[in-house]
Amino acid sequence: MRIELRDTLDADLEVFWQHSADVRVQRMAAITREYHYDREHFDDHWAKARTDPGVLLRTVVADGAVVGHAAVFGPPEEREVTYVIGPDHWGLGIATRALAELVRQEGTRPLHAGAAADNAASLRVLEKCGFTPTGLARDFAMARGEEVDVLLLTLD
Repeated sequence: MRIELRDTLDADLEVFWQHSADVRVQRMAAITREYHYDREHFDDHWAKARTDPGVLLRTVVADGAVVGHAAVFGPPEEREVTYVIGPDHWGLGIATRALAELVRQEGTRPLHAGAAADNAASLRVLEKCGFTPTGLARDFAMARGEEVDVLLLTLD
């Protein structure tokens, strides 16, 4: 399977919305925001992200199809990674390959990440890309309606 990261196009946003609004994605991510549930908030969020010079945003393409996105955001000393691959493409190694390429493109270290402690798939992706656990936090998981443990990871 050919994986590439490219600049985000307007047409990609509909796929991102489908992923964002998918209850499987919301449950897996656990820590969701209002833009995962409301299209107006979603559009506002992505308009800001796409014009913020501090955000490295890439669309993930697999064999010519848009399958997700990956990004780095935050100030230089607190850069954080995020990524979403649509559920139809889970378990194929796409997230690992996409995150590895994003980390290569970014170059800034350290990079930080967080994932629900029970999100084994995302934790495997992060660890395969060199992130190591550095702490544990609690956060309210809107998608689950309860607080969850969040594993914090760092790539030095």
